[in-house]
Amino acid sequence: MSIIIRVVLPYHLRNLARVVGDELPLDVAESPVTLGAVLDALETRYPALRGTIRDHDSLKRRPFVRFYACKEDLSHEPPDTLLPEAIVDGAEPFLIVGAMAGG
Repeated sequence: MSIIIRVVLPYHLRNLARVVGDELPLDVAESPVTLGAVLDALETRYPALRGTIRDHDSLKRRPFVRFYACKEDLSHEPPDTLLPEAIVDGAEPFLIVGAMAGG
């Protein structure tokens, strides 16, 4: 059984992946739905994003990329972190945000 997760990408990653619109539905075949499973599914469906969100080899999050679920920052959580039920059932989107520093 697959689960559809709503994902929001920053503008530059939407362009790179050639995604139209603010949100994309992402089919995650793995259950329970974890942070790593969503990122794996995203990179599988949109190969142009491989290496942009996570490092190719270590699979660690790139600097200046943040992950949010239900207003909670999951950026420093391990890949096996379960996503909140509101993300899994589609009530809330999973956000990938390009962080900026400075002013």
